[in-house]
Amino acid sequence: MRGSLPADLRDVLPRAELDVEAALEKVRPICDDVRHRGAAAVRELTAKFDGVDVASARVPAEAVERALAELDPQVRAALEESIRRARLVHRDQRRTDVTTQVVPGGTVTERWVPVDRVGLYVPGGRAVYPSSVVMNVVPAQEAGVASLAVASPPQKEFDGLPHPTILAACALLGVDEVYAVGGAQAVAMFAYGTEECAPATMVTGPGNIWVAAAKRLLKGRIGIDSEAGPTEIAILADETADPVHVAADLISQAEHDTIAAAVLVTTSPELADAVEKELPGQVSATRHSERITEALSGRQSGIVLVSSLDDGLKVVDAYAAEHLEIHTADAAAVAARVRNAGAIFVGTYAPVSLGDYLAGSNHVLPTGGCACHSSGLSVQSFLRGIHVVDYSREALAQAAAHVSVLADAEDLPAHGAAIRARFDWRVPTESS
Repeated sequence: MRGSLPADLRDVLPRAELDVEAALEKVRPICDDVRHRGAAAVRELTAKFDGVDVASARVPAEAVERALAELDPQVRAALEESIRRARLVHRDQRRTDVTTQVVPGGTVTERWVPVDRVGLYVPGGRAVYPSSVVMNVVPAQEAGVASLAVASPPQKEFDGLPHPTILAACALLGVDEVYAVGGAQAVAMFAYGTEECAPATMVTGPGNIWVAAAKRLLKGRIGIDSEAGPTEIAILADETADPVHVAADLISQAEHDTIAAAVLVTTSPELADAVEKELPGQVSATRHSERITEALSGRQSGIVLVSSLDDGLKVVDAYAAEHLEIHTADAAAVAARVRNAGAIFVGTYAPVSLGDYLAGSNHVLPTGGCACHSSGLSVQSFLRGIHVVDYSREALAQAAAHVSVLADAEDLPAHGAAIRARFDWRVPTESS
C-alpha cells in the first residue's frame, strides 16, 4: 500500500468475516426455548449441541474442589501468579465517588455501584481457557460484584463437566457457582434464569458466533461487554524489527482459530520478505500447523506495506486491532500516538502472549474494529455511575427561574410548575 492512502481504510484492510446478524435467527428459538422451559430446555440443547446429557447444569462443588486438588502444581503456580498480577492492575482501576458543589447548598455526587450479578462465559472448543476465567472473574470481584457465576461448555471426555483446568481456576478464585453449559443457551440461561440458575444482570466473556449472536439478541435484558469476534493481531514494524519475533507473534494468534486474523503493517519491504520466509519453518514446527496455515492464508491476514510510519499509524488506527504490537525504533513514543487498539504491546519484550496470560492486563478485548469506540473488559465494565443530586431550598430557589424558562422553551410547563409548587408561588392551572 504505497502512495496515497484510500479514503476508507477499513474497507480495504484484511478482516475476518463474522455475520452475527445471520446467526440471530438461529439463536432466537434457542433463547426463547430457555426462556419458556428453563432447565429442561438447557438440558435438551446441551445434549443436542454438545453431545452430552447433563442431568443438572450446576457443577457439583466437590467436582470443582477435586479439579483444584488434582491440578498440576506448575499450572497452579502459573495461574496463581496470573491472578496476582491481574489483581494488581484491576485493583487500581477502582473508582471513587466524587462530589461536586455546583452552588452553595447544591451538590451532585457521582456514586459508583457494581452490578448485582454477572454471568461469566468461558469458551471451550479447540482450546482450554482457564486464563479467561481469570480475566472475567478478577475485574468483577475487584468491582465488588456480589454474585458471580461461570458457564463453560461440557466436555464428553470429562463426564459432561467443563474442562478440569477451568474448574480449578474457578476454585482458585473462590467461585463455586459453575455451570456446564455452552453456546447461546448459556447466555439465555443467564439472561432469563432457570430453576437452577438465578438470572444475571450482565453477561461477559468471549465465545463463538452463537454466543455473540445471543448477546446481541438479549442486550437490553442483560448488559454485555462486547460481541467478541475472531481474535486478531496487528503488528506495526519498521526495519529495526526482528523477523523471527514478528513471525512468531503472528503465528501465536493464528493458533487460536482458522479465521483468526494476523496483519503486519510495515515500512520495510525487506522485513516483509524476511517474515514471509520465516513463517513456513516456524509454522511447520507447531502442533497446530494446519489451523495456523489456514488462518495465515485466509483473506483476514496479510502484509501491508506503507511509505512512512505516519501512514502506518493511520493504517493501524483504521484497523483498530484487538491486539497491536509496536516493533519500531522508539516503540514507546510510537505507541503513544496510537488512538485505536484494544491493547498495545510495546517493543520486542511485550508480546501479545504475555498479555494473554501474565502481563496483568485484561485479554477480553474488542474485536472487528470495535476498538475505535469500545474498551476491553475492566473493573469499569461492572460499575454503574449514579448521579445523586442534593439541593437545599435556597439552592433550588436560585435555579427556579432558569428551570421555568427552559421548561417553557421545551413546551413542558409542568416541569416549571413542579419547581414553583415548592415555594409560595402560585402554580398556574389551565383555567387560570
